[in-house]
Amino acid sequence: MLTPLILSPIYRTYLWGGRRFETALGRTLPGEGVYAESWQLVDRGTDQSVVAAGPLAGATLGSLVSTRGDELLGRHAPKQAFPLLFKFLDACQDLSVQVHPDDERAARLGTPDLGKTEAWYVIDAALGSRIYAGLKEGVTREGFAAALRAGRCDEVIHSFPVKAGDCVFIPAGTVHAIGAGLLVAEIQQSSDVTFRLHDWNRVGPDGKPRALHVEEGLEATTRLGPVAPVTPAATADSAVRRLVASDYFVFDEVVPAGSWEVGGDDGCHFVAVIGGAVALEDHWGLPSLGVGDCVLLPASIGRQRLTGTARDGVAAKLLHVSLP
Repeated sequence: MLTPLILSPIYRTYLWGGRRFETALGRTLPGEGVYAESWQLVDRGTDQSVVAAGPLAGATLGSLVSTRGDELLGRHAPKQAFPLLFKFLDACQDLSVQVHPDDERAARLGTPDLGKTEAWYVIDAALGSRIYAGLKEGVTREGFAAALRAGRCDEVIHSFPVKAGDCVFIPAGTVHAIGAGLLVAEIQQSSDVTFRLHDWNRVGPDGKPRALHVEEGLEATTRLGPVAPVTPAATADSAVRRLVASDYFVFDEVVPAGSWEVGGDDGCHFVAVIGGAVALEDHWGLPSLGVGDCVLLPASIGRQRLTGTARDGVAAKLLHVSLP
């Protein structure tokens, strides 16, 4: 039988990152410099989550999908690769304005990936931080194209202030950017196809402006109008608020009152701790999880009881992802 899979992070260093994985997630970052992303769940070629503890330590997520996919994925098997990617992002500068195509347009545009639908959960927000999502009310496709080609994308993109606990759903085809000052958890299709539309007139590490993909981005943009934070929905489980239910993932916020049970539905479940601490069932012999730690619960291990406790005066809070 498989066991709960505690996975090691993979870090990405981009110019807009910072050091909040140390202060907010309790990490010890390797070396100096800025760290923009921490990939917690990934199975994409050479980018592989690795099991950090237990009898399967050292195994990659990809190897488990290919050799023990029925046990891992249950009713969602078989898959060529794990279909989702989960990451934390530390945005100390505004990210570029981007758009991701849907599956159909990704194929039409000749990208090596599927499309990319995603959702963001704000873990921490500096005062005045904003998210850019969708276009301002009344902006037409023609008006958007004209602004984009003239380098005036910032004049037509919709934005709004956000706070910790807000969630924003970004279906493929939506123009978007994460603003400076935000620490965000992101769940997405396992795709890396991105068309950069606007980069705030800054330069990359080589001193030159980063490449834009205006025409491809126009083709990929299928959703007009402004986006707003989601309204969480109550569920039959009083600990769980449903944030997003899409064709690709189900995304929940969980505030367990003591213990919380998950699984037993012949599907795998991914849990990220964003407050307090969580202990797995004792018989697994695995360490408890603190803020920023994540675990993938294989379908074959059935229903699991997670026990949440406060740490540093903060109650346990989780993000939960499952496949629909």
